[in-house]
Amino acid sequence: MRAVPGYYSSTQGIQIAIQTDAHASDEDLQFFQQLGVEWAMVGINQAELHTLEFYQSLVRRFADFGLKIYRIANPFVHNVPAITLNLPGRDEKVEEMKRFIRNLGAAGIYYNTYAHMGNGIWSSEPTTGRGGMKARRLDLQDAIGHWHGERFTGDMTHGRTFSEDELWENYAHLVHEIAPVAEDAGVRIGIHPDDPPVYALGGIPRCMFGNFAGYKKAMEIASSPNIGVCLCVGCWLEGGEVGMGVGVVDAIRHFAAQNQLFKVHFRNVSNPMPEPWVETLIDNGYQNMYEVMKALRTVNFDGCVIPDHIPAMIGGPRVGTAYSIAYMRALIQAVNSEAEMA
Repeated sequence: MRAVPGYYSSTQGIQIAIQTDAHASDEDLQFFQQLGVEWAMVGINQAELHTLEFYQSLVRRFADFGLKIYRIANPFVHNVPAITLNLPGRDEKVEEMKRFIRNLGAAGIYYNTYAHMGNGIWSSEPTTGRGGMKARRLDLQDAIGHWHGERFTGDMTHGRTFSEDELWENYAHLVHEIAPVAEDAGVRIGIHPDDPPVYALGGIPRCMFGNFAGYKKAMEIASSPNIGVCLCVGCWLEGGEVGMGVGVVDAIRHFAAQNQLFKVHFRNVSNPMPEPWVETLIDNGYQNMYEVMKALRTVNFDGCVIPDHIPAMIGGPRVGTAYSIAYMRALIQAVNSEAEMA
Protein backbone atom coordinates (compact mmCIF):
# COMPACT_ATOMS: atom_id res chain seq x y z
CA MET A 1 0.00 0.00 0.00
CA ARG A 2 1.66 3.22 -1.12
CA ALA A 3 0.37 6.07 0.99
CA VAL A 4 1.23 8.80 -1.48
CA PRO A 5 0.59 7.83 -5.11
CA GLY A 6 3.06 9.05 -7.66
CA TYR A 7 6.03 9.28 -5.29
CA TYR A 8 8.96 6.95 -5.64
CA SER A 9 11.49 6.27 -2.93
CA SER A 10 14.77 4.43 -2.97
CA THR A 11 13.54 2.78 0.23
CA GLN A 12 10.38 0.71 -0.01
CA GLY A 13 8.18 0.07 3.00
CA ILE A 14 8.08 2.21 6.14
CA GLN A 15 9.85 5.50 5.55
CA ILE A 16 11.00 8.19 7.97
CA ALA A 17 10.36 11.90 7.62
CA ILE A 18 11.34 14.95 9.63
CA GLN A 19 9.40 18.09 10.51
CA THR A 20 10.77 21.51 9.74
CA ASP A 21 9.60 24.86 8.42
CA ALA A 22 9.89 26.85 5.26
CA HIS A 23 12.80 28.88 6.65
CA ALA A 24 15.03 25.91 7.45
CA SER A 25 18.67 26.85 6.95
CA ASP A 26 21.06 25.06 4.64
CA GLU A 27 22.67 23.62 7.76
CA ASP A 28 19.29 22.28 8.92
CA LEU A 29 18.76 20.59 5.58
CA GLN A 30 22.27 19.17 5.65
CA PHE A 31 21.55 17.80 9.14
CA PHE A 32 18.45 16.03 7.82
CA GLN A 33 20.51 14.71 4.93
CA GLN A 34 23.07 13.37 7.43
CA LEU A 35 20.29 11.56 9.28
CA GLY A 36 19.49 9.76 6.03
CA VAL A 37 15.86 10.80 5.79
CA GLU A 38 14.25 11.28 2.40
CA TRP A 39 11.08 13.14 3.31
CA ALA A 40 10.21 16.46 4.93
CA MET A 41 7.02 17.81 6.47
CA VAL A 42 7.24 21.58 6.02
CA GLY A 43 5.29 24.17 7.98
CA ILE A 44 4.48 27.59 6.55
CA ASN A 45 3.15 30.08 9.11
CA GLN A 46 2.91 33.15 6.86
CA ALA A 47 -0.37 33.41 4.96
CA GLU A 48 1.21 35.28 2.05
CA LEU A 49 3.60 32.38 1.38
CA HIS A 50 0.83 29.88 0.67
CA THR A 51 1.14 30.10 -3.09
CA LEU A 52 1.90 27.58 -5.80
CA GLU A 53 5.06 29.44 -6.73
CA PHE A 54 6.42 29.31 -3.19
CA TYR A 55 5.61 25.61 -2.86
CA GLN A 56 7.46 24.94 -6.10
CA SER A 57 10.48 26.89 -4.87
CA LEU A 58 10.52 24.81 -1.67
CA VAL A 59 10.37 21.58 -3.66
CA ARG A 60 13.41 22.69 -5.67
CA ARG A 61 15.39 23.86 -2.64
CA PHE A 62 14.77 20.71 -0.60
CA ALA A 63 15.61 18.57 -3.63
CA ASP A 64 19.09 20.11 -3.63
CA PHE A 65 19.63 18.26 -0.34
CA GLY A 66 18.06 15.01 -1.47
CA LEU A 67 14.77 15.69 0.34
CA LYS A 68 11.26 15.38 -1.02
CA ILE A 69 8.33 17.21 0.53
CA TYR A 70 5.61 14.88 1.79
CA ARG A 71 3.38 17.52 3.32
CA ILE A 72 2.96 21.29 3.63
CA ALA A 73 1.33 22.41 6.91
CA ASN A 74 -1.10 25.30 6.56
CA PRO A 75 -2.45 26.48 9.95
CA PHE A 76 -4.91 28.81 8.25
CA VAL A 77 -7.10 25.89 7.10
CA HIS A 78 -6.23 23.42 9.87
CA ASN A 79 -8.02 23.28 13.25
CA VAL A 80 -10.13 26.27 12.18
CA PRO A 81 -13.17 26.95 14.40
CA ALA A 82 -14.98 28.68 11.52
CA ILE A 83 -15.02 25.32 9.71
CA THR A 84 -15.52 22.93 12.61
CA LEU A 85 -18.18 25.03 14.40
CA ASN A 86 -19.83 26.70 11.37
CA LEU A 87 -18.91 30.21 12.48
CA PRO A 88 -18.93 33.33 10.27
CA GLY A 89 -16.44 32.98 7.43
CA ARG A 90 -16.83 29.21 7.05
CA ASP A 91 -17.50 29.24 3.33
CA GLU A 92 -14.48 31.45 2.67
CA LYS A 93 -12.27 29.13 4.72
CA VAL A 94 -13.54 26.07 2.85
CA GLU A 95 -12.73 27.76 -0.46
CA GLU A 96 -9.28 28.65 0.88
CA MET A 97 -8.75 25.00 1.75
CA LYS A 98 -9.74 23.96 -1.77
CA ARG A 99 -7.17 26.36 -3.26
CA PHE A 100 -4.57 24.97 -0.87
CA ILE A 101 -5.27 21.40 -1.97
CA ARG A 102 -5.11 22.32 -5.65
CA ASN A 103 -1.79 24.11 -5.14
CA LEU A 104 -0.34 21.09 -3.35
CA GLY A 105 -1.21 18.80 -6.23
CA ALA A 106 0.13 21.25 -8.80
CA ALA A 107 3.42 21.45 -6.87
CA GLY A 108 3.76 17.66 -6.78
CA ILE A 109 2.96 17.33 -3.08
CA TYR A 110 0.38 14.61 -2.73
CA TYR A 111 -0.47 14.46 0.96
CA ASN A 112 -1.78 16.77 3.67
CA THR A 113 -2.64 16.28 7.33
CA TYR A 114 -5.84 17.90 8.52
CA ALA A 115 -7.13 18.22 12.10
CA HIS A 116 -10.77 18.97 12.92
CA MET A 117 -10.66 20.17 16.53
CA GLY A 118 -13.03 22.99 17.36
CA ASN A 119 -10.88 24.61 20.02
CA GLY A 120 -7.32 23.52 19.50
CA ILE A 121 -4.83 21.32 21.30
CA TRP A 122 -5.11 21.35 25.09
CA SER A 123 -2.12 21.26 27.42
CA SER A 124 -1.04 22.19 30.94
CA GLU A 125 2.18 23.90 31.94
CA PRO A 126 5.19 21.82 30.82
CA THR A 127 6.97 19.58 33.27
CA THR A 128 10.29 17.76 33.36
CA GLY A 129 10.84 14.22 32.21
CA ARG A 130 13.77 11.83 32.33
CA GLY A 131 16.96 13.67 33.19
CA GLY A 132 15.17 17.00 33.47
CA MET A 133 14.11 17.30 29.83
CA LYS A 134 11.20 19.70 29.25
CA ALA A 135 8.04 17.88 28.19
CA ARG A 136 4.39 18.61 27.46
CA ARG A 137 1.94 17.66 30.20
CA LEU A 138 -1.83 17.40 30.36
CA ASP A 139 -3.92 17.63 33.53
CA LEU A 140 -7.54 18.36 32.72
CA GLN A 141 -7.82 20.35 35.95
CA ASP A 142 -5.63 23.16 34.63
CA ALA A 143 -5.40 22.63 30.85
CA ILE A 144 -6.11 25.29 28.23
CA GLY A 145 -6.58 25.05 24.48
CA HIS A 146 -4.23 26.70 22.05
CA TRP A 147 -3.78 26.92 18.31
CA HIS A 148 -1.79 29.33 16.14
CA GLY A 149 -1.70 32.11 18.71
CA GLU A 150 -5.25 31.64 20.00
CA ARG A 151 -6.05 30.47 23.53
CA PHE A 152 -9.23 28.66 24.56
CA THR A 153 -10.32 28.51 28.19
CA GLY A 154 -13.37 27.91 30.33
CA ASP A 155 -16.43 25.70 30.18
CA MET A 156 -17.65 27.27 26.91
CA THR A 157 -14.76 28.43 24.73
CA HIS A 158 -17.11 29.70 22.00
CA GLY A 159 -19.99 31.09 24.03
CA ARG A 160 -22.24 28.05 24.16
CA THR A 161 -22.39 24.29 24.21
CA PHE A 162 -22.33 22.57 20.80
CA SER A 163 -24.17 19.34 20.05
CA GLU A 164 -22.81 16.20 18.43
CA ASP A 165 -25.31 16.57 15.59
CA GLU A 166 -24.00 20.04 14.79
CA LEU A 167 -20.42 18.83 14.69
CA TRP A 168 -21.25 15.89 12.45
CA GLU A 169 -23.17 18.17 10.07
CA ASN A 170 -20.24 20.59 9.92
CA TYR A 171 -17.78 17.78 9.21
CA ALA A 172 -20.01 16.28 6.51
CA HIS A 173 -20.32 19.69 4.84
CA LEU A 174 -16.56 20.13 4.77
CA VAL A 175 -15.59 16.67 3.62
CA HIS A 176 -18.18 16.59 0.83
CA GLU A 177 -16.80 19.90 -0.41
CA ILE A 178 -13.12 19.00 -0.33
CA ALA A 179 -13.09 15.28 -1.20
CA PRO A 180 -13.81 15.81 -4.94
CA VAL A 181 -11.13 18.51 -5.05
CA ALA A 182 -8.60 16.21 -3.36
CA GLU A 183 -9.43 13.40 -5.76
CA ASP A 184 -9.03 15.68 -8.77
CA ALA A 185 -5.71 17.05 -7.46
CA GLY A 186 -4.38 13.62 -6.51
CA VAL A 187 -3.90 14.73 -2.90
CA ARG A 188 -4.63 12.42 0.02
CA ILE A 189 -5.80 13.96 3.27
CA GLY A 190 -5.10 12.20 6.57
CA ILE A 191 -7.26 13.36 9.47
CA HIS A 192 -5.40 13.67 12.78
CA PRO A 193 -6.92 12.47 16.09
CA ASP A 194 -8.17 14.99 18.62
CA ASP A 195 -5.44 16.03 21.06
CA PRO A 196 -6.39 15.16 23.70
CA PRO A 197 -9.20 12.74 22.80
CA VAL A 198 -11.48 13.90 25.63
CA TYR A 199 -15.21 13.69 25.00
CA ALA A 200 -15.96 17.36 25.63
CA LEU A 201 -13.60 20.32 26.11
CA GLY A 202 -14.88 23.86 26.48
CA GLY A 203 -18.40 22.88 25.49
CA ILE A 204 -17.35 21.07 22.30
CA PRO A 205 -17.74 17.26 22.21
CA ARG A 206 -14.86 15.50 20.50
CA CYS A 207 -17.08 12.81 19.08
CA MET A 208 -15.55 12.29 15.63
CA PHE A 209 -11.79 11.94 15.99
CA GLY A 210 -11.55 11.18 19.70
CA ASN A 211 -12.50 7.51 19.44
CA PHE A 212 -12.43 4.57 17.06
CA ALA A 213 -16.19 4.46 16.41
CA GLY A 214 -16.21 8.14 15.48
CA TYR A 215 -13.31 7.68 13.09
CA LYS A 216 -15.04 4.81 11.31
CA LYS A 217 -18.24 6.84 10.94
CA ALA A 218 -16.27 9.82 9.63
CA MET A 219 -14.56 7.66 7.01
CA GLU A 220 -17.92 6.27 5.91
CA ILE A 221 -19.32 9.79 5.52
CA ALA A 222 -16.31 10.83 3.44
CA SER A 223 -16.53 7.73 1.25
CA SER A 224 -13.44 8.79 -0.68
CA PRO A 225 -10.14 7.03 -1.39
CA ASN A 226 -8.43 10.38 -0.77
CA ILE A 227 -9.75 10.87 2.78
CA GLY A 228 -8.03 8.76 5.42
CA VAL A 229 -6.10 8.82 8.65
CA CYS A 230 -2.99 10.46 10.00
CA LEU A 231 -2.61 8.13 12.95
CA CYS A 232 -0.97 10.01 15.81
CA VAL A 233 0.15 7.17 18.05
CA GLY A 234 0.62 9.61 20.93
CA CYS A 235 -2.98 10.87 20.78
CA TRP A 236 -4.26 7.30 20.59
CA LEU A 237 -2.19 6.43 23.65
CA GLU A 238 -3.50 9.49 25.50
CA GLY A 239 -6.99 8.06 25.20
CA GLY A 240 -5.82 4.50 25.76
CA GLU A 241 -7.52 1.30 24.68
CA VAL A 242 -10.51 1.91 26.93
CA GLY A 243 -11.06 5.53 25.93
CA MET A 244 -10.46 5.04 22.20
CA GLY A 245 -12.38 1.77 21.90
CA VAL A 246 -9.43 -0.24 20.52
CA GLY A 247 -5.69 -0.23 21.09
CA VAL A 248 -3.33 1.48 18.67
CA VAL A 249 -2.16 -1.79 17.08
CA ASP A 250 -5.72 -2.80 16.26
CA ALA A 251 -6.37 0.69 14.89
CA ILE A 252 -3.40 0.30 12.54
CA ARG A 253 -4.69 -3.04 11.32
CA HIS A 254 -8.17 -1.69 10.68
CA PHE A 255 -7.24 1.51 8.85
CA ALA A 256 -4.57 -0.23 6.79
CA ALA A 257 -7.05 -2.90 5.71
CA GLN A 258 -9.34 -0.12 4.47
CA ASN A 259 -6.46 1.63 2.62
CA GLN A 260 -7.02 4.61 4.91
CA LEU A 261 -3.68 4.74 6.75
CA PHE A 262 -1.71 7.58 5.13
CA LYS A 263 0.80 8.78 7.73
CA VAL A 264 1.90 8.01 11.30
CA HIS A 265 3.07 10.27 14.14
CA PHE A 266 5.40 8.10 16.17
CA ARG A 267 5.37 9.25 19.80
CA ASN A 268 4.77 7.92 23.30
CA VAL A 269 3.23 9.13 26.58
CA SER A 270 3.60 8.18 30.23
CA ASN A 271 0.10 6.75 30.73
CA PRO A 272 -3.45 6.97 29.40
CA MET A 273 -6.15 9.27 30.75
CA PRO A 274 -7.99 9.99 32.99
CA GLU A 275 -4.81 10.45 35.04
CA PRO A 276 -2.53 13.35 34.01
CA TRP A 277 0.05 12.32 31.43
CA VAL A 278 3.41 13.53 30.14
CA GLU A 279 4.90 13.16 26.65
CA THR A 280 8.05 11.07 26.63
CA LEU A 281 10.81 10.02 24.32
CA ILE A 282 9.87 7.03 22.20
CA ASP A 283 11.46 4.45 24.51
CA ASN A 284 10.20 5.89 27.80
CA GLY A 285 6.38 5.75 27.72
CA TYR A 286 3.87 3.05 28.55
CA GLN A 287 3.59 1.72 24.97
CA ASN A 288 6.16 -0.72 23.61
CA MET A 289 6.80 1.10 20.34
CA TYR A 290 8.38 -1.98 18.80
CA GLU A 291 4.87 -3.46 18.72
CA VAL A 292 3.61 -0.40 16.86
CA MET A 293 6.38 -0.59 14.27
CA LYS A 294 5.87 -4.34 13.93
CA ALA A 295 2.17 -3.76 13.21
CA LEU A 296 3.06 -1.23 10.50
CA ARG A 297 5.41 -3.78 8.91
CA THR A 298 2.79 -6.53 9.13
CA VAL A 299 0.23 -4.46 7.22
CA ASN A 300 2.90 -3.45 4.64
CA PHE A 301 2.57 0.24 5.44
CA ASP A 302 4.45 2.15 2.73
CA GLY A 303 4.17 5.72 3.94
CA CYS A 304 5.97 8.02 6.33
CA VAL A 305 6.41 7.87 10.07
CA ILE A 306 7.63 10.99 11.85
CA PRO A 307 8.89 11.78 15.35
CA ASP A 308 6.51 14.24 16.96
CA HIS A 309 6.36 16.47 20.05
CA ILE A 310 9.91 15.52 21.02
CA PRO A 311 10.77 16.51 24.62
CA ALA A 312 13.51 19.15 24.81
CA MET A 313 16.92 17.68 25.55
CA ILE A 314 20.17 19.44 26.48
CA GLY A 315 21.97 20.60 23.35
CA GLY A 316 19.02 21.95 21.38
CA PRO A 317 16.29 20.45 19.19
CA ARG A 318 18.65 18.53 16.92
CA VAL A 319 19.60 16.22 19.80
CA GLY A 320 16.06 14.98 20.35
CA THR A 321 15.48 14.71 16.62
CA ALA A 322 18.61 12.63 16.10
CA TYR A 323 17.77 10.41 19.10
CA SER A 324 14.24 9.81 17.80
CA ILE A 325 15.23 9.17 14.19
CA ALA A 326 17.93 6.73 15.24
CA TYR A 327 15.53 4.84 17.50
CA MET A 328 12.90 4.67 14.77
CA ARG A 329 15.41 3.54 12.18
CA ALA A 330 16.58 0.73 14.47
CA LEU A 331 12.99 -0.42 14.99
CA ILE A 332 12.35 -0.41 11.25
CA GLN A 333 15.49 -2.42 10.59
CA ALA A 334 14.48 -4.90 13.29
CA VAL A 335 10.94 -5.51 12.01
CA ASN A 336 12.12 -5.67 8.39
CA SER A 337 14.79 -8.24 9.28
CA GLU A 338 12.31 -10.34 11.21
CA ALA A 339 9.84 -10.26 8.33
CA GLU A 340 12.51 -11.33 5.85
CA MET A 341 13.52 -14.28 8.04
CA ALA A 342 9.95 -15.43 8.61
